[in-house]
Amino acid sequence: MRLLHTMLRVGDLEKSKAFYTEVLGMKVLREKEYPSGEFTLCFLGYGDESENTVLELTYNWGKQDYELGNAYGHIAIEVEDVYKACDMIRAKGCAITREPGPMKHGTTILAFVKDPDGYSVELLGAKKLSAVS
Repeated sequence: MRLLHTMLRVGDLEKSKAFYTEVLGMKVLREKEYPSGEFTLCFLGYGDESENTVLELTYNWGKQDYELGNAYGHIAIEVEDVYKACDMIRAKGCAITREPGPMKHGTTILAFVKDPDGYSVELLGAKKLSAVS
């Protein structure tokens, strides 16, 4: 078994695609419209779906707003340098919602940014992950 994708409903597909590709560096892997269901699916990621978990953006035609709810947390993306990534994100006109620095009660460097629909994206500094026993 493996994790395939995470799906987010978005209100403006083009704006969301621009954020994930131009700001966070993902690539559009595939996109398809479903006229009979009045929705479009767009899959983005950092590598081929056969080997990587990806992000699915679902645009329901004519629906611009969603309530995010209080159970959703965030998407996490590993970056080489959190401080430099935040500088680049700011330069592209996006706001950092949690400035880069060590996590509370730990040493991991992280930051948070919101996508156009208000979803939180955590930026984490690159580190080696050990297997869970």
